[in-house]
Amino acid sequence: YFNRTNIYQLLGCDIPLTKASAMTLLTILFNSSMTYMPGTASLIPEIDKKVIAVLRDGRTLLGNLGSIDQYANLVIRNTLERIYVGGEYGDIPRGVFVIRGENVVLLGEINEHKEKTLPIKKVSVDEILEKQRTEQVKMDDQEKAINKALRERCLSPRVNPILEEF
Repeated sequence: YFNRTNIYQLLGCDIPLTKASAMTLLTILFNSSMTYMPGTASLIPEIDKKVIAVLRDGRTLLGNLGSIDQYANLVIRNTLERIYVGGEYGDIPRGVFVIRGENVVLLGEINEHKEKTLPIKKVSVDEILEKQRTEQVKMDDQEKAINKALRERCLSPRVNPILEEF
């Protein structure tokens, strides 16, 4: 795992550095020795920055990237699970999140200035969960109607690929 202590050891520093100084030295070190950092090493400059992670199961997590390893396993601190429904969203506080690398579909840095100007409205957790449940019920009803129509035509019904995986 790469964290602030490992970075100090990597840089060979005997004195404590501020987080910004350590990241600046590390960036200079990597940028001067190579223009491309292979694999998860390219995520080292993102440590302690606010990131968004989209997982394979569809969840969206926001928080500060705490550490990474060679398998792209992530530790995200101050994590919020963000749920989008239509033009609205709600944030559920989750704390520290450890994510296995194979479950990450997308990981990116969040521009906090642009995040505040998005044309979506923040609502309460209870409100977004109710809207999500309502949307899920509507989608389930549509899926049942499609499968019923397929069976009436002697065709195989569609199978939920997420449930099939487990």
